[in-house]
Amino acid sequence: MKKVTFYIMQDPKNDVEASMPLHHELACKLAGEFYQQGQRVYIHTNDESAANQVDEYLWQLDASSFVPHNLQGEGPRNGAPVEIGFQPPRHRYQVLINLHDQTPQFAVNFNQIIDFVPHQDGLKQQARERYKHYRQTGLQLLTVNAE
Repeated sequence: MKKVTFYIMQDPKNDVEASMPLHHELACKLAGEFYQQGQRVYIHTNDESAANQVDEYLWQLDASSFVPHNLQGEGPRNGAPVEIGFQPPRHRYQVLINLHDQTPQFAVNFNQIIDFVPHQDGLKQQARERYKHYRQTGLQLLTVNAE
């Protein structure tokens, strides 16, 4: 059965504005873990700017944590093990990491979907809508408290 895992993000302990949202950082970490397991991952963002931000973050990881990735439309013909984009994917992937505000129509094509519940109220409400949509689609839902 296809599975959706929602990571519930905690309120950051300090008031320092991060260069990237915490759930985007967690998405990059999870992409690396799925890559280590031999899974192909598509990270779906709201727009080109967010895709570029995720791409830059992955490039800045230390060498021992390197994740082979590319932006959609770049890289090898069949795509890298991890691809980042804001359009429907052109290649087959097992895992969708959704950083978009809405549920992508193509989400049902993935065996596993990762989504996030940010701590900010507006983003939390959008996550509730995505959760409802996945539930109505009949997907298995899990929630995990992010560390």
